[in-house]
Amino acid sequence: MERKLKIEGPPPPKPRSRLKENFSPELLKIAFRRQALGVDSETAALVLGDNIQLNTQGLEFTKSFLSDWCRASFPSLPSKGVVAVVGHLTSHPVVCPVARNLAIEDLTMSAQFPVPDEVLHSTFLAVIGALQEISGAERAGLFLLYFLVTQLVGKDLFEMWSVVNPMGLLVEELSKRNVALPEPRLTRSAGAVLPLDFVGLYSDKKIFAEAPGETVLAAEEEAARVALRKIYGYTENRRPCDFSAAEEQLGLLPSIHQQQLKVTPSTMMSSIS
Repeated sequence: MERKLKIEGPPPPKPRSRLKENFSPELLKIAFRRQALGVDSETAALVLGDNIQLNTQGLEFTKSFLSDWCRASFPSLPSKGVVAVVGHLTSHPVVCPVARNLAIEDLTMSAQFPVPDEVLHSTFLAVIGALQEISGAERAGLFLLYFLVTQLVGKDLFEMWSVVNPMGLLVEELSKRNVALPEPRLTRSAGAVLPLDFVGLYSDKKIFAEAPGETVLAAEEEAARVALRKIYGYTENRRPCDFSAAEEQLGLLPSIHQQQLKVTPSTMMSSIS
């Protein structure tokens, strides 16, 4: 074995694939390349194009997929709530730490280091675009599911969605459902040093939400948020997402289903050749 090793030399190195994704090396180079690298135009001409197109493709798919997933997971959530959740998941504070944990910062071709958040955010989306291009929408969707959607764990709905008048929104939602409008009542008070009021919301003489606050008005607003979380199915004790069945469920999402319909035998052959 040692003699064979001396004659043939060491085996060629195998590239690591922690994410187990089948990326095209050339397309991945584009995903990690920035337009403004600080190099002369002659050198830049020898390198593959920048990642603007992949970034645009990745951003469009990411927003479409996350919107579809959000509507499927929380069907009662209104459009403004969906937009707020998607906006949170695609924001710099969420995307950039994920990108750094995946070592995207170390691979990004940028004239600046540390890599600015704007560049890192753009590169992450370009990687999504490259993954969709090579492995298809379903693999790209799973990638987003495992690395972005999981960032919702422990996140309150109204930390992402700023609702100025929760009681007004609650009245609107109950009216749509032909449910009696909420009647706030002070249920109890507690605290000697820091007073705390508890307000319950009643409908048809039944309490359906209760919350504390430093004032009666603050408690009433929080009780309205509690009621809205129940209506939208986004409560703190909601059932966790079942990621084990994700692959079977993804095909039902419009953003995945439409892409699957586009992949005909002829288009598959042209992408291989």
